[in-house]
Amino acid sequence: MGRPGDGGDGARCKTALDPAKMCAMVKAMWAVAAAVAAAQAPMRLTGDWQARAGDEIRHIMVRSDSSAQFGQDVARWRVVGDSLWITLGDGVWQVYGMKLAGAKLTISGGDLEKPVTLRRVGPATARPDTLTIPDPPAPNQRAW
Repeated sequence: MGRPGDGGDGARCKTALDPAKMCAMVKAMWAVAAAVAAAQAPMRLTGDWQARAGDEIRHIMVRSDSSAQFGQDVARWRVVGDSLWITLGDGVWQVYGMKLAGAKLTISGGDLEKPVTLRRVGPATARPDTLTIPDPPAPNQRAW
């Protein structure tokens, strides 16, 4: 014998708050949020960044293809949590703490003696075909 309103077949009424469905929905939402965050991370850092080093001003071009260029040097970059990982093709990642606030990026740690603040001064330009992006090292290959 079933419960009132269940059609008499003994089957339980499934509600919108079924725990298994809720768990699956939450997992799906986390997966979507992670994918969106990963897709947006490169776009947040792209641009022409300027850093002051004493009396010298340096430009660093950060592109959405994971390349960063300063002068003739080309690096590969990625964002992992609140860290910026950079490799120059030497087989290791340099890992820096990162704080982005609008057009201001501060990186610290790694091989830096003190934090460095960069200012975004324009959009990224396309990477010339003649510049090759270094291969990424394995995630466990870190300099620090």
